[in-house]
Amino acid sequence: MEKTFNATEAEARISKLWLDAKAFAAGANAKPGQSAFSIMIPPPNVTGSLHMGHAFNNTLQDILTRWHRMMGDDTLWQPGTDHAGIATQMVTEREMALHKEPDRRTMGREKFLARVWEQKKKSRGTIIGQLQRLGASCDWDREAFTMSGAPDAPAGEEGNFHDAVIKVFVDLYNKGLIYRGKRLVNWDPHFETAISDLEVENTEVPGHMWHFKYPLAGGQTYEYVEKDAEGNVTLRETRDYISIATTRPETMLGDGAVAVHPSDERYAPIIGKLCEIPVGPKEHRRLIPIITDEYPDPLFGSGAVKITGAHDFNDYAVAKRGDIPCYRLLDTRAQMRSDGVPYPQAAKIAGQMSRAWLVAKGYATPGFVEQPFTLTESEIDALNLVPDDLRGLDRYEARKRVVEAITAEGLAVTTLKKSVDKDTGAEHLELIPYVESKTIMQPFGDRSRVVIEPMLTDQWFVDTAQIVGPALEAVRSGATKIIPPSGEKTYYHWLENIEPWCISRQLWWGHQIPVWYGPKRAGESEFFQWRNQVEFVGKSFTSDPRGAAQHEPFCAANEADAVALASAPMPAQTNCRVAACMELAHRGACFLLSS
Repeated sequence: MEKTFNATEAEARISKLWLDAKAFAAGANAKPGQSAFSIMIPPPNVTGSLHMGHAFNNTLQDILTRWHRMMGDDTLWQPGTDHAGIATQMVTEREMALHKEPDRRTMGREKFLARVWEQKKKSRGTIIGQLQRLGASCDWDREAFTMSGAPDAPAGEEGNFHDAVIKVFVDLYNKGLIYRGKRLVNWDPHFETAISDLEVENTEVPGHMWHFKYPLAGGQTYEYVEKDAEGNVTLRETRDYISIATTRPETMLGDGAVAVHPSDERYAPIIGKLCEIPVGPKEHRRLIPIITDEYPDPLFGSGAVKITGAHDFNDYAVAKRGDIPCYRLLDTRAQMRSDGVPYPQAAKIAGQMSRAWLVAKGYATPGFVEQPFTLTESEIDALNLVPDDLRGLDRYEARKRVVEAITAEGLAVTTLKKSVDKDTGAEHLELIPYVESKTIMQPFGDRSRVVIEPMLTDQWFVDTAQIVGPALEAVRSGATKIIPPSGEKTYYHWLENIEPWCISRQLWWGHQIPVWYGPKRAGESEFFQWRNQVEFVGKSFTSDPRGAAQHEPFCAANEADAVALASAPMPAQTNCRVAACMELAHRGACFLLSS
């Protein structure tokens, strides 16, 4: 006998014996009449490797599976791996760069996907081999892969898991549980895709807090009064501005309002007034309303908060409550947008939105011939409120220029700085911009390691609020018990306040969303009128601000079924064949199989 135990030799030898004997096949050791028991392994990423979390939860699954097998139950532990959209695409692109291959955009979608399948085949053995060496008693002849059977799958990947995923998507869509909407998501500028909260790491980093003045429209003034806890006046002055603080000055360009707390008496005289965003061409400065909301803290900073609904989760909530428009500033790579009409034209339209808000909320009286002014969500999103000289810049370069421009104009809040002359000992006081150096919480992508941007985008969501009922009832009725019982409070709070689940990703690798768009079935004359608008035919649905009004979605397992849906006659309307006009939703977008 060897003096020391050789785990490497023993693990490989024993694992081979078990695999050759098919000791873990479904039904092995099953006794007649015994009940069935099965576990679906939470599929690990196909390009990954095992960590302590895998070892822990697979050990628990293995204990249960082996116990039921020894009891004679008809037992199956179903193994498989997950296609892991972002992780697999990242690993593949890293390998391509290492071997000096063309990048994916140069390569093109079809060739790139073939390259990813190669990477999957290469990486798959690592994690499966590790599980087998652990002794995981899965039925390895049944190994599954979440993308098997996909249209571009190579030989040997003929499973039906892709079809199953598409079927579930279509079923949930038809039940009204999946929908497409414009909501704020975590946007990764490196991978150019939405990511989940679990894929974001919030890290403390050194940062700055800038303080700026937003001048009141038309040079208006008000009496600004500060009081101490006892109600004694500590400051009284006439102001022609309201001050805000921000860690991201570049987002000021997309402000839709400035909010203060309803109880904050300092700003009571200017609620419902307009103030000016202090950046951009002077002759085209945007005016935004001063509103009230419960979100601002009167004791924090100036008590006034800029509301940039398209780029901050708290601001988004305020904007939704107050009917404030959300203006998107960044493109998919976190550069300042360069699309759309020239800034003066966009700023004028946004100004009309501010005026319309005042009228709608009763802060202004409409003119005799003034017509109500509204824009759809898509039309608002199409507005680019980045001044022409900042368009196309990196977000941090734009930040630098915005700060410089505001400071040069004298609209930075200032503070007195005392200095002592080394030679004479004389004290000097000077006004300098008030910029706080402070630690801030910054969101980073857990794989890309770049700063994540909250971004208002069109995505696909599961309406989770509609499907959590049975899970809540199971615990309330006692059918499912949470141990210890103190965990019930967390469980209820999570499910009762659950947000819609974003299931779409803007990646090439993954299940493509099974939704097509065609002209709305509104009668033959309207259909041909739409077709004659050649400037829109063939354009992406998401790039056309009028697309929502022009198109109808058709969710189906394949294009032929989608065309059949689109061609189905409607009451008193003409049956229009629209195959030539259909286009895949979210070109290149994929959706998740699991969280």
